[in-house]
Amino acid sequence: MIPSFDCMGDRIVDLGLQRIAVAAAQDDDVLLSIDNAARLGIAEPLLIGRRSDILKAGERCGVNAGGYEIIEEEDDIESCRIAVRLIREGQADAIMKGLVSTAYVLKAILNRETGIRDGELLSHIGLFFIPKTARPVMITDPAMSIAPDVNTKKHIIENAVQAAHLMGLPEPRVACVCALEKVNPAMQATVDAEELVRMNADGELTGCVVGGPFALDNALFKEAASHKGITDPVAGNPDILLMPNIEAGNILYKALAFLCDAPGAGLVLGAKSPVILTSRSDSKETKLHSIILALYLAAEKKRLETEERKVSAEEPQSGDRQ
Repeated sequence: MIPSFDCMGDRIVDLGLQRIAVAAAQDDDVLLSIDNAARLGIAEPLLIGRRSDILKAGERCGVNAGGYEIIEEEDDIESCRIAVRLIREGQADAIMKGLVSTAYVLKAILNRETGIRDGELLSHIGLFFIPKTARPVMITDPAMSIAPDVNTKKHIIENAVQAAHLMGLPEPRVACVCALEKVNPAMQATVDAEELVRMNADGELTGCVVGGPFALDNALFKEAASHKGITDPVAGNPDILLMPNIEAGNILYKALAFLCDAPGAGLVLGAKSPVILTSRSDSKETKLHSIILALYLAAEKKRLETEERKVSAEEPQSGDRQ
C-alpha cells in the first residue's frame, strides 16, 4: 500500500500528467483544489461550464482559471454529460463535480446509452491514513449504498478490492465491521458478514481475504482482538473496512476527518474512471487528496492496461509458426 498522499503524487508524476474533467467548474473551492493539483504537476484540468462564471470564480479565489482549457457550456446538466463523454472517448482520466447537483453527475454516469458505468454498482470509498493504526485504511461504503444487502456488499467489496490492487495490495484484507464480533440472527450485519466470509472461502468473492464479523476495536487493533480470543488473521490487520450501512460508514468517515484530523480522501468507484464528489464541508486538504487518489488510480489502471496490450501483442497468434 502506498504510504502517503505525497507518495501517490510522486507516482503520478512518474506515470505522467492526468487529465481531469470538472463538470460545472464555476466553484471557488474546486478551482483552488484543481489549481493546487496542477501546480503539483499531476493534473491537466478541463474546466466545463459557463466561461464567465468560471473566470469570476477564479478571480474570487485567486486562481488564473483562464490559463486552463475551458469548454463553454451554459447548461449544468449538459456539463456533466460532456465530462462523461470525455472519459468515454479517452480524452480525460477522472471526473470531478463542481457547482452542480450530485444527482446530475450520477445520472450522466449511469446513462445506459452514453454513460460510463463499469461495474455492478457505484460505491464510495474513503481512504484514511490513521496515525494510531500506522497504516492506511479504506472505508466503504460511507456515501452511496443506503442499506446494502449481502449481494450489494459483495459488489461494494469488489469495487474496493480493485482499488486496493491498484494501490499495490494483491490480496487486501477486508474486515466486516458490525456492532459485535459474534453472529447474531437478530443483527443482519453479522449474518451478512458470515455469508461474505463463506463466499470468499468458496471462491465466489476473490482477490482478497474477508474476515468477520468484527466490532470496530477488534477489527482495527490486534490487542482488542486478542482480548476477545479472536484469531482471524484479518483482525487487527485490515486494509478495507466494510461498514454495515451508510449511517455507520458516514459517521466513521466524518469522525476520522473532523475529529481525528486523519489525512483522507473520498471517491466513487464502479465507473470507467474515478469520480470525485467532494462535500462543501470537506477541507481543502481532503479535496486535494481526493484528486490525488483519483488520478493515482487512473494512472495505475492505464499503466496496467498498456502493459497487458503489449504482452498480448507479443504473444504468438494461433496459426503462427513456432
